[in-house]
Amino acid sequence: MKFYKYQGTGNDFVMIDNRLGEWDDLSIEKIQELCDRRFGIGADGLIKINSAKDVDFEVDYYNSDGSKSFCGNGARCSVAFAHFLDIIEDKTTFTAIDGIHEAEIKNGIIKLKMGDVKTIDKDGNDFVLNTGSPHYIKYVEMLNNYNVYKNGNEIRNSETYKKEGINVNFVEALSENELFVRTYERGVEDETYSCGTGVTAAALTFMKNNNQTFVGIKVMGGNLKVYADKNGEGFENIWLEGPAVQVFKGDINF
Repeated sequence: MKFYKYQGTGNDFVMIDNRLGEWDDLSIEKIQELCDRRFGIGADGLIKINSAKDVDFEVDYYNSDGSKSFCGNGARCSVAFAHFLDIIEDKTTFTAIDGIHEAEIKNGIIKLKMGDVKTIDKDGNDFVLNTGSPHYIKYVEMLNNYNVYKNGNEIRNSETYKKEGINVNFVEALSENELFVRTYERGVEDETYSCGTGVTAAALTFMKNNNQTFVGIKVMGGNLKVYADKNGEGFENIWLEGPAVQVFKGDINF
């Protein structure tokens, strides 16, 4: 198998050009092996770029445990990969598990349109919302020293969320327009350096209370930006912006 490795603010993915359908039957076990950091290539997830009707391509995303979801950083890396493969130029429309998305690429920066968010729910003092994947948002202090794995694992495996799973984001407000976000991701079952749908969810909870249309996000792997327009209790015109980089490419036998 020929593969490419991409990362978006430290969220890393094995990318496969599957437009000819060569890897349609790739098993969950093989996906787990490829994502294994000691016995495989190593990644937070694996993405197959498939051919699609009426849009430029399909993003077929798998978490490192083989489960499927939408991934914001994975989608941004997919746009960069599609640009590398000459499928697209500077703008694109593609499909993913949660529907059709628009995106733009310029100088290695990918701006991805996310789905509308109609409601933001509360769980005690915390927030729950879906930005393509379900997210739990908890505001904390001194996030640099916070035990993200322990606390994230507890919430993700609590009675309320254990069955379906949820991504858990811990958020610290750095200023009136900048957040620091760390995420425990279901499907990876660990902290990742960045989570695109997670920072989007965090930004929307912050915008809801502060009436901004833009928030800068600091993550362990770099910096992202989120733009959105408030619409009643929810948001529309939501865009996630940040870099996506090809790290290396190779061939693997398995």
